[in-house]
Amino acid sequence: LGWKFYDADDYHSPENKKKMAEGIPLNDEDRIPWLCALHDILRREDSARQDTILACSALKKLYRRVLVSGASAIGSNQPEQPGENTALQILFVHLDGPIDVIAGRLEKRRGHFMPLQLLKSQFDTLEPPSAPENFITVSLEKSLPEIVLEIESAI
Repeated sequence: LGWKFYDADDYHSPENKKKMAEGIPLNDEDRIPWLCALHDILRREDSARQDTILACSALKKLYRRVLVSGASAIGSNQPEQPGENTALQILFVHLDGPIDVIAGRLEKRRGHFMPLQLLKSQFDTLEPPSAPENFITVSLEKSLPEIVLEIESAI
């Protein structure tokens, strides 16, 4: 697509990386500053009219709201009011698959700070996207070309 790509894992604090490497799941307090920083990156790219892809485990509805609206989304279930900082237009791609398929892929990943034992905590935390969120769900059991085509079609 020629879009700029960011891997959200590159922006975790050293403390978050250490915690995960020790097998300790992150909580909201750990994730919110990270998500706010990611929102700032997306806001900057949007201001520059740069289309962007962010690979990110935005597990909860709150986390996705922070990516869309920044820190103003914390503690608010209400959409932003006119005159406030405009929410970013983000299409969330929920890559969905069975835990055993994802575990198999994680086992093959080398040099990453998140151990396999944290996968269950991510599934426990997961709040799959739902209306009115702007999202598509794509099965991880499809081939990579099929996944890419489905995402490109939605864009």
